[in-house]
Amino acid sequence: MRLRKKRVKPMQINDITIIDDSKLKKAITAAALGNAMEWFDFGVYGFVAFALGQVFFPGADPGIQMIAALATFSVPFLVRPLGGLFFGALGDKFGRQKVLSVTIIIMSVSTFCIGLIPGYATIGIWAPILLLLAKLAQGFSVGGEYTGAAIFVAEYSPDRKRGFLGSWLDFGSIAGFILGAGVVVLISSIVGETNFLEWGWRIPFFIAAPLGLIGIYLRHALEETPTFQQHVDKIDSDSRKDIAEPPKVSFREILTKQWKPLIVCVGMVIATNVTYYMLLTYMPSYLSHSLHYSEDHGVLIIIAIMVGMLFVQPFMGLLSDRFGRKPFVLIGSVGLFILAIPCFILINSGVVGLIFAGLLILAVLLNCFIGVMASTLPAMFPTHIRYSALAIAFNISVLIAGLTPTIAAWLVEATGNLYMPAYYLMVVAIIGLVTGIFMKETANRPLKGATPAASDRAEAKEILQEHHDNIEQKIEDIDAQIVELEAKRKNLIAQHPDID
Repeated sequence: MRLRKKRVKPMQINDITIIDDSKLKKAITAAALGNAMEWFDFGVYGFVAFALGQVFFPGADPGIQMIAALATFSVPFLVRPLGGLFFGALGDKFGRQKVLSVTIIIMSVSTFCIGLIPGYATIGIWAPILLLLAKLAQGFSVGGEYTGAAIFVAEYSPDRKRGFLGSWLDFGSIAGFILGAGVVVLISSIVGETNFLEWGWRIPFFIAAPLGLIGIYLRHALEETPTFQQHVDKIDSDSRKDIAEPPKVSFREILTKQWKPLIVCVGMVIATNVTYYMLLTYMPSYLSHSLHYSEDHGVLIIIAIMVGMLFVQPFMGLLSDRFGRKPFVLIGSVGLFILAIPCFILINSGVVGLIFAGLLILAVLLNCFIGVMASTLPAMFPTHIRYSALAIAFNISVLIAGLTPTIAAWLVEATGNLYMPAYYLMVVAIIGLVTGIFMKETANRPLKGATPAASDRAEAKEILQEHHDNIEQKIEDIDAQIVELEAKRKNLIAQHPDID
């Protein structure tokens, strides 16, 4: 049977997607706001863990109360992979925009409900059970939230600005954390410690309702991403041409055919999120409970650190568009391994300036990871399985990373060694280093399975010219190889004239 060669049509200017700037801004705002809301809850939960321990786990030792409250934070990560599988499959089938609208509804409702749960003194064992159920609902929705938002921004971004624009997603994370922490500090200072323990801790969770309504409005008004829309249009076009619809990709096929990018994704998320949870979720409790540092001062230091991270975050993304994503993962990993112990020496010094310096160094290293994560992860997988594959890898990784506050608190309590969190970070740094070595560079390149994307027509012309120059260079390289092979052939014949 003769196989017909499929002629490849040279890329033209119209093959390059021009991203509408106004739609792009709306997409980034809507994605970042949802992410901010997710981390608003994390920030609130981390900063009121001491209050939740007393309200939902009374009678226990203060150390056990803290571990129990943080364990309630960690357990929902068990259902995140299930949420990732569920929403990932929906996102690849029905689109990113629809799924993101659903996840923010579930997230805002479950966060609001935490503020309604009576304490242990009122309903007994049902209090921690209801708290856990609300956290499980959060975990299920968050399983599709970050990955969907990262994909949404990546598929809307021009290739040359994906790092900078993607960095605003985690800018939203930090901003949400700051808002959550700031709200806790503000309410606590207004109502006093006694009233805060009785009812004031509920107020931050009630704020999720208006934030959720704003997020739902913004996401509902968005259009589908250009990349996914191209994918849908291609399927429709193939259907009209009587070409069979591409077979559905199963979970098993994703694991067998995409195992390399899956492993890289898992490594990067573990390195990033363990550092994230250690610094922003566990450290407030570490400062107040383990170091017996003033709770108000400890919270203010963490908030100041996060404000500094806001300024560094977009700068990291911008630099990654110029120098690549890979160098930042390597720098962050090596820095974390070398500086983890020195940072904790500073943190344990008891001197405010040195505590701030130790936390600031960890924060900058964290920025190296989160500055490039949202732009790197979606670029690892092709369009038709991007949501499913990324959700699987991301949420398996977060399942491990989410245990960080609980494990760190338990290690310190069990060993009495205040440097256990530093050793924990060093192990994670090795994972990040191996990941950085094996990851492929994705900066300034189209997403897998997508056409190039540009900010305007002038940039599209530059991309087209670069494409043609690359083709010409490849042709020249092939011609040179042919000449070299021909010379070797002639030399071989001259040396062995008996060869036919």
